[in-house]
Amino acid sequence: MTIDTQVKELTDGFHLVIDALKLNGISNIYGLPGIPITDLTRMLQAEGMRVISFRHEQNAGNAAAIAGFMTGKPGICLTVSAPGFLNGLTALANATTNCFPMILISGSSEREIVDLQQGDYEEMDQLAIAKPLCKAAFRVLNAEDIGVGIARAIRSAVSGRPGGVYLDLPAKLFGQAMDAAAGKASLIKVVDPAPRQIPAPDAVKRALDLLKDAKKPLILLGKGAAYAQADADIRALVEKSGIPYLPMSMAKGLLPDTHEQSASAARSFVLPEADVVLLIGARLNWLLSQGKGKTWGGKDHKAWGGQKFIQIDISPTEADSNVRIEAPLVGDIGSCVAALLAGMGSNWAKPPIEWTSAVAERKNKNVAKMAETLAKNPTPMNYHSSLSVVRDIIKANPDAMLVNEGANALDFTRSIVDMYKPRKRLDVGTWGVMGIGMGFAVAAAVESGQPVIAIEGDSAFGFSGMEVETICRYNLPVCVVIMNNNGVYRGDEVNVTGGSDPSPLVFVKGARYEKLMEAFGGVGVLATTPAELRHAMEEAIKSRRPTLINAVIDEGAGTESGRITSLNPTSAAKKK
Repeated sequence: MTIDTQVKELTDGFHLVIDALKLNGISNIYGLPGIPITDLTRMLQAEGMRVISFRHEQNAGNAAAIAGFMTGKPGICLTVSAPGFLNGLTALANATTNCFPMILISGSSEREIVDLQQGDYEEMDQLAIAKPLCKAAFRVLNAEDIGVGIARAIRSAVSGRPGGVYLDLPAKLFGQAMDAAAGKASLIKVVDPAPRQIPAPDAVKRALDLLKDAKKPLILLGKGAAYAQADADIRALVEKSGIPYLPMSMAKGLLPDTHEQSASAARSFVLPEADVVLLIGARLNWLLSQGKGKTWGGKDHKAWGGQKFIQIDISPTEADSNVRIEAPLVGDIGSCVAALLAGMGSNWAKPPIEWTSAVAERKNKNVAKMAETLAKNPTPMNYHSSLSVVRDIIKANPDAMLVNEGANALDFTRSIVDMYKPRKRLDVGTWGVMGIGMGFAVAAAVESGQPVIAIEGDSAFGFSGMEVETICRYNLPVCVVIMNNNGVYRGDEVNVTGGSDPSPLVFVKGARYEKLMEAFGGVGVLATTPAELRHAMEEAIKSRRPTLINAVIDEGAGTESGRITSLNPTSAAKKK
Protein backbone atom coordinates (compact mmCIF):
# COMPACT_ATOMS: atom_id res chain seq x y z
CA MET A 1 0.00 0.00 0.00
CA THR A 2 1.47 3.36 -1.09
CA ILE A 3 0.78 6.51 0.88
CA ASP A 4 0.67 9.70 -1.19
CA THR A 5 2.74 12.18 0.81
CA GLN A 6 2.62 14.99 -1.77
CA VAL A 7 1.36 18.22 -0.16
CA LYS A 8 -1.02 20.21 -2.33
CA GLU A 9 -0.67 23.97 -2.58
CA LEU A 10 -3.63 25.71 -1.01
CA THR A 11 -5.34 29.04 -1.46
CA ASP A 12 -8.05 30.72 0.60
CA GLY A 13 -11.02 33.06 0.33
CA PHE A 14 -8.88 36.16 0.78
CA HIS A 15 -6.70 35.36 -2.22
CA LEU A 16 -9.55 34.12 -4.38
CA VAL A 17 -11.37 37.46 -3.95
CA ILE A 18 -8.20 39.34 -4.86
CA ASP A 19 -7.40 37.09 -7.83
CA ALA A 20 -10.96 37.33 -9.17
CA LEU A 21 -10.89 41.14 -9.05
CA LYS A 22 -7.46 41.34 -10.68
CA LEU A 23 -8.49 38.87 -13.37
CA ASN A 24 -11.29 41.27 -14.31
CA GLY A 25 -9.11 44.36 -14.53
CA ILE A 26 -10.06 45.90 -11.17
CA SER A 27 -7.11 47.85 -9.79
CA ASN A 28 -8.56 50.44 -7.38
CA ILE A 29 -10.51 49.71 -4.20
CA TYR A 30 -12.32 52.37 -2.16
CA GLY A 31 -13.29 51.51 1.39
CA LEU A 32 -12.68 51.55 5.10
CA PRO A 33 -10.93 48.69 6.97
CA GLY A 34 -12.26 46.89 10.04
CA ILE A 35 -13.72 43.53 11.12
CA PRO A 36 -13.90 41.27 9.10
CA ILE A 37 -12.10 42.84 6.11
CA THR A 38 -8.99 44.35 7.73
CA ASP A 39 -6.64 41.63 6.49
CA LEU A 40 -8.26 41.73 3.07
CA THR A 41 -7.30 45.41 2.68
CA ARG A 42 -3.69 44.60 3.65
CA MET A 43 -3.55 41.71 1.20
CA LEU A 44 -5.10 43.74 -1.62
CA GLN A 45 -2.35 46.32 -1.22
CA ALA A 46 0.33 43.61 -0.97
CA GLU A 47 -0.93 42.15 -4.26
CA GLY A 48 -0.38 45.46 -6.06
CA MET A 49 -3.90 46.90 -5.96
CA ARG A 50 -4.46 50.49 -4.86
CA VAL A 51 -6.56 50.69 -1.71
CA ILE A 52 -7.91 54.16 -0.90
CA SER A 53 -9.02 54.16 2.73
CA PHE A 54 -11.62 56.75 3.73
CA ARG A 55 -12.92 58.19 7.00
CA HIS A 56 -16.56 57.26 6.28
CA GLU A 57 -18.01 54.47 4.14
CA GLN A 58 -20.57 56.69 2.41
CA ASN A 59 -17.76 58.75 0.92
CA ALA A 60 -15.91 55.62 -0.14
CA GLY A 61 -19.10 54.39 -1.82
CA ASN A 62 -19.56 57.68 -3.65
CA ALA A 63 -15.97 57.42 -4.85
CA ALA A 64 -16.55 53.91 -6.17
CA ALA A 65 -19.77 54.97 -7.91
CA ILE A 66 -18.22 57.87 -9.78
CA ALA A 67 -15.19 55.75 -10.66
CA GLY A 68 -17.67 53.46 -12.40
CA PHE A 69 -19.16 56.38 -14.33
CA MET A 70 -15.73 57.59 -15.41
CA THR A 71 -14.29 54.23 -16.48
CA GLY A 72 -17.26 52.10 -17.49
CA LYS A 73 -15.98 49.36 -15.14
CA PRO A 74 -17.70 48.78 -11.80
CA GLY A 75 -16.16 50.81 -8.99
CA ILE A 76 -15.55 48.71 -5.88
CA CYS A 77 -16.43 49.85 -2.36
CA LEU A 78 -15.31 47.61 0.50
CA THR A 79 -16.91 47.95 3.95
CA VAL A 80 -17.20 46.20 7.28
CA SER A 81 -20.42 44.58 8.44
CA ALA A 82 -23.70 46.14 9.67
CA PRO A 83 -23.00 49.85 10.47
CA GLY A 84 -20.28 50.07 7.80
CA PHE A 85 -22.56 48.32 5.30
CA LEU A 86 -25.40 50.73 6.14
CA ASN A 87 -23.10 53.71 5.66
CA GLY A 88 -22.25 52.44 2.19
CA LEU A 89 -25.88 51.74 1.33
CA THR A 90 -26.74 55.39 0.58
CA ALA A 91 -24.01 55.48 -2.05
CA LEU A 92 -25.20 52.15 -3.47
CA ALA A 93 -28.77 53.40 -3.83
CA ASN A 94 -27.54 56.65 -5.36
CA ALA A 95 -25.41 54.71 -7.85
CA THR A 96 -28.42 52.65 -8.90
CA THR A 97 -30.61 55.75 -9.32
CA ASN A 98 -27.92 57.45 -11.41
CA CYS A 99 -26.98 54.33 -13.41
CA PHE A 100 -23.39 54.28 -12.15
CA PRO A 101 -21.83 50.78 -12.18
CA MET A 102 -20.68 50.01 -8.64
CA ILE A 103 -20.23 46.97 -6.42
CA LEU A 104 -20.57 47.29 -2.65
CA ILE A 105 -18.67 44.39 -1.06
CA SER A 106 -19.31 44.01 2.66
CA GLY A 107 -18.12 41.53 5.21
CA SER A 108 -20.96 40.09 7.28
CA SER A 109 -21.80 37.99 10.32
CA GLU A 110 -22.19 34.22 10.14
CA ARG A 111 -25.38 32.94 8.56
CA GLU A 112 -26.17 30.25 11.14
CA ILE A 113 -26.19 32.88 13.92
CA VAL A 114 -27.91 35.64 11.94
CA ASP A 115 -30.69 33.38 10.69
CA LEU A 116 -31.54 32.28 14.23
CA GLN A 117 -31.09 35.84 15.53
CA GLN A 118 -28.72 34.66 18.23
CA GLY A 119 -26.85 37.94 18.54
CA ASP A 120 -23.60 37.80 16.54
CA TYR A 121 -21.16 40.72 16.36
CA GLU A 122 -22.86 43.35 14.18
CA GLU A 123 -25.61 40.88 13.34
CA MET A 124 -27.72 41.92 10.35
CA ASP A 125 -29.32 40.27 7.33
CA GLN A 126 -27.48 42.59 4.96
CA LEU A 127 -28.53 40.84 1.76
CA ALA A 128 -32.23 41.32 2.52
CA ILE A 129 -31.72 45.01 3.31
CA ALA A 130 -29.67 45.69 0.18
CA LYS A 131 -31.94 43.96 -2.34
CA PRO A 132 -34.58 46.72 -2.74
CA LEU A 133 -31.92 49.39 -3.25
CA CYS A 134 -29.76 47.94 -6.02
CA LYS A 135 -29.89 46.13 -9.35
CA ALA A 136 -28.82 42.80 -7.88
CA ALA A 137 -27.56 41.31 -4.62
CA PHE A 138 -25.58 38.10 -4.07
CA ARG A 139 -24.10 36.21 -1.13
CA VAL A 140 -21.13 33.84 -1.40
CA LEU A 141 -20.86 31.09 1.25
CA ASN A 142 -18.22 28.80 -0.26
CA ALA A 143 -14.73 29.63 -1.49
CA GLU A 144 -15.24 27.72 -4.73
CA ASP A 145 -18.10 30.11 -5.60
CA ILE A 146 -16.16 33.35 -5.20
CA GLY A 147 -15.31 33.49 -8.90
CA VAL A 148 -18.94 33.06 -9.87
CA GLY A 149 -20.13 35.62 -7.32
CA ILE A 150 -17.73 38.33 -8.50
CA ALA A 151 -18.43 37.56 -12.16
CA ARG A 152 -22.18 37.86 -11.60
CA ALA A 153 -21.72 41.11 -9.71
CA ILE A 154 -19.60 42.62 -12.50
CA ARG A 155 -21.99 41.59 -15.24
CA SER A 156 -25.01 42.83 -13.30
CA ALA A 157 -23.38 46.21 -12.60
CA VAL A 158 -22.49 47.08 -16.20
CA SER A 159 -24.95 45.23 -18.43
CA GLY A 160 -28.11 46.88 -19.73
CA ARG A 161 -28.82 49.98 -17.65
CA PRO A 162 -25.83 50.13 -15.26
CA GLY A 163 -26.28 50.38 -11.53
CA GLY A 164 -25.30 49.28 -8.05
CA VAL A 165 -24.78 45.66 -6.98
CA TYR A 166 -24.32 44.27 -3.47
CA LEU A 167 -21.98 41.34 -2.76
CA ASP A 168 -22.18 39.80 0.73
CA LEU A 169 -19.08 37.96 1.99
CA PRO A 170 -19.49 36.39 5.46
CA ALA A 171 -16.41 36.37 7.68
CA LYS A 172 -15.96 32.58 7.55
CA LEU A 173 -15.59 32.71 3.77
CA PHE A 174 -12.22 34.47 3.85
CA GLY A 175 -10.45 31.76 5.84
CA GLN A 176 -11.82 28.83 3.83
CA ALA A 177 -8.99 26.88 2.18
CA MET A 178 -9.06 24.90 -1.06
CA ASP A 179 -6.68 23.44 -3.60
CA ALA A 180 -4.91 26.32 -5.35
CA ALA A 181 -5.23 24.80 -8.83
CA ALA A 182 -8.94 24.16 -8.34
CA GLY A 183 -9.32 27.67 -6.96
CA LYS A 184 -7.66 29.22 -9.99
CA ALA A 185 -9.85 27.14 -12.29
CA SER A 186 -12.98 28.38 -10.46
CA LEU A 187 -12.31 32.04 -11.33
CA ILE A 188 -14.12 33.66 -14.25
CA LYS A 189 -12.91 36.42 -16.53
CA VAL A 190 -16.12 38.09 -17.63
CA VAL A 191 -16.41 38.20 -21.42
CA ASP A 192 -18.37 41.06 -23.03
CA PRO A 193 -20.09 42.14 -19.80
CA ALA A 194 -22.07 44.92 -21.51
CA PRO A 195 -22.93 43.55 -24.95
CA ARG A 196 -24.17 45.92 -27.61
CA GLN A 197 -27.89 46.06 -28.26
CA ILE A 198 -28.49 46.97 -31.87
CA PRO A 199 -31.68 48.99 -32.51
CA ALA A 200 -34.31 47.64 -34.90
CA PRO A 201 -34.09 49.10 -38.43
CA ASP A 202 -37.75 50.12 -38.42
CA ALA A 203 -37.22 51.99 -35.13
CA VAL A 204 -34.29 53.88 -36.65
CA LYS A 205 -36.36 54.80 -39.71
CA ARG A 206 -39.27 55.96 -37.55
CA ALA A 207 -36.96 58.25 -35.60
CA LEU A 208 -35.33 59.70 -38.71
CA ASP A 209 -38.70 60.31 -40.37
CA LEU A 210 -39.81 62.26 -37.32
CA LEU A 211 -36.64 64.37 -37.35
CA LYS A 212 -36.96 65.04 -41.09
CA ASP A 213 -40.41 66.55 -40.69
CA ALA A 214 -39.50 68.62 -37.62
CA LYS A 215 -39.65 72.41 -37.89
CA LYS A 216 -38.06 73.04 -34.48
CA PRO A 217 -36.00 69.97 -33.55
CA LEU A 218 -33.89 69.74 -30.39
CA ILE A 219 -31.33 67.20 -29.17
CA LEU A 220 -31.17 66.66 -25.40
CA LEU A 221 -28.01 64.98 -24.08
CA GLY A 222 -28.10 63.25 -20.69
CA LYS A 223 -25.32 61.82 -18.53
CA GLY A 224 -26.02 58.44 -20.14
CA ALA A 225 -24.64 59.92 -23.35
CA ALA A 226 -21.46 60.84 -21.51
CA TYR A 227 -21.21 57.41 -19.88
CA ALA A 228 -21.55 55.70 -23.28
CA GLN A 229 -18.17 57.06 -24.43
CA ALA A 230 -19.49 57.36 -27.98
CA ASP A 231 -18.18 60.92 -28.08
CA ALA A 232 -17.11 61.11 -31.73
CA ASP A 233 -20.40 59.72 -33.08
CA ILE A 234 -22.52 61.93 -30.82
CA ARG A 235 -20.65 65.00 -31.99
CA ALA A 236 -20.96 63.87 -35.61
CA LEU A 237 -24.72 63.38 -35.19
CA VAL A 238 -25.20 66.83 -33.69
CA GLU A 239 -23.10 68.58 -36.32
CA LYS A 240 -24.40 66.61 -39.30
CA SER A 241 -28.00 67.18 -38.26
CA GLY A 242 -27.47 70.88 -37.55
CA ILE A 243 -29.96 70.56 -34.68
CA PRO A 244 -29.51 72.72 -31.56
CA TYR A 245 -28.60 70.64 -28.53
CA LEU A 246 -29.10 71.03 -24.80
CA PRO A 247 -26.78 69.11 -22.42
CA MET A 248 -27.84 68.08 -18.95
CA SER A 249 -25.24 68.98 -16.34
CA MET A 250 -23.06 65.85 -16.47
CA ALA A 251 -23.30 65.76 -20.28
CA LYS A 252 -21.68 69.19 -20.49
CA GLY A 253 -18.45 68.94 -22.47
CA LEU A 254 -19.57 66.15 -24.82
CA LEU A 255 -19.35 69.06 -27.21
CA PRO A 256 -17.76 72.25 -25.88
CA ASP A 257 -20.31 74.49 -24.17
CA THR A 258 -19.09 77.22 -26.53
CA HIS A 259 -20.19 75.21 -29.60
CA GLU A 260 -22.38 77.23 -31.95
CA GLN A 261 -25.20 74.66 -31.72
CA SER A 262 -25.29 74.65 -27.92
CA ALA A 263 -28.62 75.92 -26.62
CA SER A 264 -27.66 75.92 -22.93
CA ALA A 265 -28.03 79.68 -22.68
CA ALA A 266 -31.48 79.46 -24.27
CA ARG A 267 -32.88 76.53 -22.26
CA SER A 268 -36.10 78.24 -21.19
CA PHE A 269 -36.75 79.17 -24.83
CA VAL A 270 -35.99 75.89 -26.63
CA LEU A 271 -37.83 73.45 -24.33
CA PRO A 272 -41.36 74.88 -24.81
CA GLU A 273 -40.73 75.84 -28.45
CA ALA A 274 -39.27 72.56 -29.76
CA ASP A 275 -41.65 70.33 -31.73
CA VAL A 276 -39.48 67.18 -31.91
CA VAL A 277 -37.03 66.29 -29.15
CA LEU A 278 -34.36 63.59 -29.46
CA LEU A 279 -33.39 62.30 -26.00
CA ILE A 280 -29.94 60.68 -25.90
CA GLY A 281 -29.22 59.10 -22.54
CA ALA A 282 -31.62 61.43 -20.75
CA ARG A 283 -34.76 60.56 -18.79
CA LEU A 284 -37.89 62.67 -18.57
CA ASN A 285 -37.74 62.80 -14.78
CA TRP A 286 -38.09 65.75 -12.40
CA LEU A 287 -34.97 67.38 -13.82
CA LEU A 288 -36.93 67.83 -17.05
CA SER A 289 -40.31 68.43 -15.37
CA GLN A 290 -41.41 64.93 -16.44
CA GLY A 291 -41.76 66.25 -20.01
CA LYS A 292 -44.82 68.26 -19.01
CA GLY A 293 -45.88 71.57 -17.53
CA LYS A 294 -44.93 75.15 -18.30
CA THR A 295 -41.30 74.13 -18.87
CA TRP A 296 -42.53 72.40 -22.02
CA GLY A 297 -45.21 74.91 -22.98
CA GLY A 298 -48.07 73.24 -21.12
CA LYS A 299 -50.79 75.34 -19.53
CA ASP A 300 -50.24 73.89 -16.06
CA HIS A 301 -47.92 71.47 -14.27
CA LYS A 302 -49.79 68.41 -15.59
CA ALA A 303 -50.26 69.55 -19.18
CA TRP A 304 -48.15 68.13 -22.01
CA GLY A 305 -46.78 70.79 -24.40
CA GLY A 306 -47.39 68.74 -27.54
CA GLN A 307 -43.78 67.83 -28.35
CA LYS A 308 -43.00 64.58 -30.12
CA PHE A 309 -40.22 62.63 -28.44
CA ILE A 310 -37.59 60.25 -29.79
CA GLN A 311 -35.92 58.44 -26.91
CA ILE A 312 -32.71 56.42 -27.05
CA ASP A 313 -32.50 54.12 -24.05
CA ILE A 314 -31.28 50.60 -23.41
CA SER A 315 -34.35 49.93 -21.27
CA PRO A 316 -37.61 49.64 -23.23
CA THR A 317 -39.65 50.25 -20.08
CA GLU A 318 -38.31 53.81 -19.84
CA ALA A 319 -40.41 54.85 -22.85
CA ASP A 320 -43.83 56.34 -22.04
CA SER A 321 -42.87 56.69 -18.36
CA ASN A 322 -44.32 60.22 -18.26
CA VAL A 323 -45.46 61.25 -21.73
CA ARG A 324 -45.98 59.46 -25.02
CA ILE A 325 -42.75 58.53 -26.83
CA GLU A 326 -43.48 58.59 -30.57
CA ALA A 327 -40.22 56.91 -31.57
CA PRO A 328 -38.57 54.73 -28.93
CA LEU A 329 -35.11 53.63 -30.03
CA VAL A 330 -34.08 50.73 -27.82
CA GLY A 331 -30.42 49.80 -27.71
CA ASP A 332 -27.09 50.94 -26.38
CA ILE A 333 -26.37 54.60 -27.10
CA GLY A 334 -23.30 53.94 -29.26
CA SER A 335 -25.17 51.58 -31.56
CA CYS A 336 -28.27 53.79 -31.76
CA VAL A 337 -26.33 56.95 -32.58
CA ALA A 338 -24.25 55.10 -35.18
CA ALA A 339 -27.45 53.77 -36.77
CA LEU A 340 -28.98 57.25 -36.94
CA LEU A 341 -25.81 58.61 -38.53
CA ALA A 342 -25.78 55.87 -41.14
CA GLY A 343 -29.47 56.39 -41.89
CA MET A 344 -29.08 60.13 -42.41
CA GLY A 345 -27.04 59.58 -45.55
CA SER A 346 -25.12 62.38 -47.27
CA ASN A 347 -28.01 64.72 -48.13
CA TRP A 348 -29.55 65.37 -44.73
CA ALA A 349 -31.44 68.67 -44.67
CA LYS A 350 -30.58 71.00 -41.80
CA PRO A 351 -33.39 72.47 -39.64
CA PRO A 352 -35.20 75.58 -40.92
CA ILE A 353 -33.08 78.72 -40.61
CA GLU A 354 -35.94 80.44 -38.80
CA TRP A 355 -35.54 78.00 -35.91
CA THR A 356 -31.76 77.99 -35.62
CA SER A 357 -31.63 81.78 -35.99
CA ALA A 358 -34.24 82.26 -33.25
CA VAL A 359 -32.26 79.97 -30.91
CA ALA A 360 -29.00 81.77 -31.70
CA GLU A 361 -30.61 85.18 -31.14
CA ARG A 362 -32.00 84.21 -27.72
CA LYS A 363 -28.72 82.52 -26.78
CA ASN A 364 -26.58 85.51 -27.77
CA LYS A 365 -28.84 87.85 -25.85
CA ASN A 366 -28.58 85.76 -22.69
CA VAL A 367 -24.82 85.26 -23.06
CA ALA A 368 -24.33 89.04 -23.35
CA LYS A 369 -26.51 89.59 -20.29
CA MET A 370 -24.51 87.03 -18.32
CA ALA A 371 -21.24 88.66 -19.42
CA GLU A 372 -22.42 91.97 -17.97
CA THR A 373 -23.23 90.31 -14.66
CA LEU A 374 -19.92 88.45 -14.52
CA ALA A 375 -17.99 91.63 -15.19
CA LYS A 376 -19.25 93.22 -11.97
CA ASN A 377 -17.03 93.13 -8.89
CA PRO A 378 -19.20 93.61 -5.80
CA THR A 379 -17.92 93.63 -2.24
CA PRO A 380 -18.23 91.09 -0.73
CA MET A 381 -18.01 88.58 -3.59
CA ASN A 382 -21.16 86.89 -4.80
CA TYR A 383 -21.70 83.68 -6.75
CA HIS A 384 -21.25 85.39 -10.12
CA SER A 385 -18.02 87.22 -9.36
CA SER A 386 -16.39 84.20 -7.69
CA LEU A 387 -17.54 81.70 -10.31
CA SER A 388 -16.32 83.99 -13.07
CA VAL A 389 -12.87 83.13 -11.75
CA VAL A 390 -13.64 79.40 -11.78
CA ARG A 391 -14.93 79.76 -15.34
CA ASP A 392 -11.58 81.22 -16.44
CA ILE A 393 -9.58 78.56 -14.57
CA ILE A 394 -11.49 75.72 -16.25
CA LYS A 395 -11.11 77.37 -19.66
CA ALA A 396 -7.34 77.52 -19.12
CA ASN A 397 -7.25 73.93 -17.77
CA PRO A 398 -9.86 71.98 -19.78
CA ASP A 399 -8.47 68.59 -18.67
CA ALA A 400 -9.12 69.38 -15.02
CA MET A 401 -12.00 67.54 -13.36
CA LEU A 402 -14.83 69.65 -11.93
CA VAL A 403 -16.78 68.28 -8.95
CA ASN A 404 -19.79 70.33 -7.89
CA GLU A 405 -22.44 70.15 -5.17
CA GLY A 406 -24.64 72.43 -3.12
CA ALA A 407 -27.84 74.33 -3.79
CA ASN A 408 -26.90 77.76 -5.12
CA ALA A 409 -23.28 76.65 -5.51
CA LEU A 410 -24.50 73.86 -7.78
CA ASP A 411 -27.00 75.88 -9.82
CA PHE A 412 -24.79 78.89 -10.44
CA THR A 413 -21.77 76.74 -11.35
CA ARG A 414 -23.85 74.74 -13.84
CA SER A 415 -24.95 77.89 -15.66
CA ILE A 416 -21.72 79.93 -15.42
CA VAL A 417 -18.80 77.51 -15.84
CA ASP A 418 -18.36 76.16 -19.37
CA MET A 419 -17.01 72.64 -19.94
CA TYR A 420 -14.90 71.66 -22.95
CA LYS A 421 -14.32 67.90 -22.70
CA PRO A 422 -16.57 64.93 -21.84
CA ARG A 423 -16.88 63.35 -18.39
CA LYS A 424 -15.06 66.24 -16.75
CA ARG A 425 -18.07 67.52 -14.81
CA LEU A 426 -19.24 65.38 -11.88
CA ASP A 427 -22.16 66.50 -9.75
CA VAL A 428 -25.13 65.42 -7.64
CA GLY A 429 -27.03 63.82 -10.52
CA THR A 430 -30.57 62.51 -10.47
CA TRP A 431 -31.26 62.50 -6.75
CA GLY A 432 -29.59 65.85 -6.11
CA VAL A 433 -28.05 64.18 -3.05
CA MET A 434 -25.72 66.18 -0.81
CA GLY A 435 -22.41 64.74 0.36
CA ILE A 436 -20.91 63.43 -2.88
CA GLY A 437 -18.22 66.11 -3.00
CA MET A 438 -15.10 64.72 -1.37
CA GLY A 439 -15.74 61.11 -2.41
CA PHE A 440 -16.14 62.18 -6.04
CA ALA A 441 -13.07 64.42 -5.78
CA VAL A 442 -10.87 61.59 -4.47
CA ALA A 443 -11.99 59.16 -7.19
CA ALA A 444 -11.70 61.82 -9.90
CA ALA A 445 -8.06 62.38 -8.94
CA VAL A 446 -7.27 58.67 -8.60
CA GLU A 447 -8.95 57.55 -11.82
CA SER A 448 -7.94 60.46 -14.08
CA GLY A 449 -4.59 61.58 -12.71
CA GLN A 450 -5.70 65.14 -13.49
CA PRO A 451 -6.12 68.11 -11.13
CA VAL A 452 -9.55 68.25 -9.50
CA ILE A 453 -11.49 71.42 -8.68
CA ALA A 454 -14.35 70.83 -6.21
CA ILE A 455 -16.83 73.70 -5.97
CA GLU A 456 -18.72 73.19 -2.71
CA GLY A 457 -21.49 74.99 -0.92
CA ASP A 458 -20.53 75.42 2.73
CA SER A 459 -23.51 73.27 3.71
CA ALA A 460 -22.68 70.53 1.19
CA PHE A 461 -19.05 70.42 2.32
CA GLY A 462 -20.17 69.56 5.84
CA PHE A 463 -21.39 66.12 4.72
CA SER A 464 -17.94 64.86 3.71
CA GLY A 465 -15.44 67.51 4.84
CA MET A 466 -13.35 65.19 7.01
CA GLU A 467 -12.17 63.48 3.81
CA VAL A 468 -9.75 66.37 3.29
CA GLU A 469 -7.52 64.22 5.52
CA THR A 470 -7.85 61.43 2.95
CA ILE A 471 -6.94 63.90 0.19
CA CYS A 472 -3.83 64.94 2.14
CA ARG A 473 -2.90 61.37 3.13
CA TYR A 474 -2.79 60.28 -0.51
CA ASN A 475 -1.38 63.65 -1.64
CA LEU A 476 -4.05 64.09 -4.30
CA PRO A 477 -4.15 67.16 -6.60
CA VAL A 478 -7.51 68.38 -5.31
CA CYS A 479 -8.43 72.04 -4.90
CA VAL A 480 -11.60 72.48 -2.81
CA VAL A 481 -13.34 75.84 -3.12
CA ILE A 482 -15.97 76.44 -0.45
CA MET A 483 -18.57 79.07 -1.29
CA ASN A 484 -18.91 80.32 2.27
CA ASN A 485 -22.05 82.39 2.87
CA ASN A 486 -22.46 81.31 6.51
CA GLY A 487 -25.45 79.05 6.08
CA VAL A 488 -27.84 76.81 4.18
CA TYR A 489 -29.01 78.80 1.13
CA ARG A 490 -28.26 82.09 2.95
CA GLY A 491 -26.47 83.08 6.12
CA ASP A 492 -28.61 86.07 7.06
CA GLU A 493 -31.73 84.28 8.33
CA VAL A 494 -32.77 85.00 11.90
CA ASN A 495 -34.58 83.04 14.59
CA VAL A 496 -38.21 84.10 14.14
CA THR A 497 -38.87 83.66 17.87
CA GLY A 498 -36.17 86.14 18.81
CA GLY A 499 -34.55 83.47 20.99
CA SER A 500 -30.84 82.96 21.54
CA ASP A 501 -30.52 79.92 19.26
CA PRO A 502 -29.56 80.70 15.66
CA SER A 503 -31.89 79.90 12.77
CA PRO A 504 -31.68 76.20 11.76
CA LEU A 505 -30.25 77.38 8.45
CA VAL A 506 -27.34 79.46 9.83
CA PHE A 507 -23.75 78.38 10.56
CA VAL A 508 -20.96 79.89 12.66
CA LYS A 509 -20.13 83.31 11.26
CA GLY A 510 -16.63 83.77 9.88
CA ALA A 511 -15.82 80.03 9.93
CA ARG A 512 -12.21 79.35 8.89
CA TYR A 513 -12.65 76.21 6.79
CA GLU A 514 -9.17 76.55 5.31
CA LYS A 515 -7.66 75.66 8.70
CA LEU A 516 -9.07 72.15 8.35
CA MET A 517 -6.87 71.47 5.32
CA GLU A 518 -3.87 73.03 7.03
CA ALA A 519 -4.37 70.70 10.00
CA PHE A 520 -3.51 67.71 7.80
CA GLY A 521 -0.58 69.28 5.96
CA GLY A 522 -2.38 70.74 2.95
CA VAL A 523 -2.66 74.33 1.80
CA GLY A 524 -5.39 76.52 3.24
CA VAL A 525 -6.29 79.91 1.80
CA LEU A 526 -8.79 82.56 2.86
CA ALA A 527 -10.05 84.41 -0.24
CA THR A 528 -12.26 87.49 0.06
CA THR A 529 -11.79 88.93 -3.45
CA PRO A 530 -11.79 87.48 -6.97
CA ALA A 531 -8.11 88.32 -7.30
CA GLU A 532 -7.25 86.32 -4.18
CA LEU A 533 -9.39 83.41 -5.37
CA ARG A 534 -7.77 83.43 -8.81
CA HIS A 535 -4.24 83.44 -7.40
CA ALA A 536 -5.01 80.61 -4.97
CA MET A 537 -6.60 78.42 -7.66
CA GLU A 538 -3.77 78.99 -10.11
CA GLU A 539 -1.24 78.05 -7.43
CA ALA A 540 -3.20 74.91 -6.56
CA ILE A 541 -3.34 73.77 -10.18
CA LYS A 542 0.37 74.47 -10.66
CA SER A 543 1.57 72.85 -7.43
CA ARG A 544 -0.89 69.92 -7.46
CA ARG A 545 -0.92 70.12 -3.66
CA PRO A 546 -4.08 69.43 -1.64
CA THR A 547 -5.65 72.88 -1.25
CA LEU A 548 -8.78 74.28 0.37
CA ILE A 549 -9.89 77.81 -0.44
CA ASN A 550 -12.41 79.44 1.88
CA ALA A 551 -14.12 81.81 -0.58
CA VAL A 552 -16.13 84.25 1.52
CA ILE A 553 -19.19 85.49 -0.35
CA ASP A 554 -22.16 87.70 0.45
CA GLU A 555 -24.31 85.82 2.97
CA GLY A 556 -27.42 87.19 1.30
CA ALA A 557 -26.44 86.14 -2.22
CA GLY A 558 -28.33 82.85 -2.36
CA THR A 559 -31.97 81.84 -2.71
CA GLU A 560 -33.79 79.11 -0.82
CA SER A 561 -33.29 75.67 -2.43
CA GLY A 562 -31.45 77.20 -5.37
CA ARG A 563 -33.63 76.87 -8.44
CA ILE A 564 -36.03 74.27 -7.08
CA THR A 565 -37.80 76.41 -4.49
CA SER A 566 -41.10 75.27 -6.02
CA LEU A 567 -40.52 71.81 -4.56
CA ASN A 568 -40.80 73.21 -1.03
CA PRO A 569 -44.39 72.90 0.28
CA THR A 570 -45.81 76.07 1.81
CA SER A 571 -47.42 75.99 5.22
CA ALA A 572 -51.20 76.46 5.12
CA ALA A 573 -50.90 78.53 8.28
CA LYS A 574 -48.33 80.72 6.57
CA LYS A 575 -50.74 81.29 3.66
CA LYS A 576 -53.38 82.59 6.06
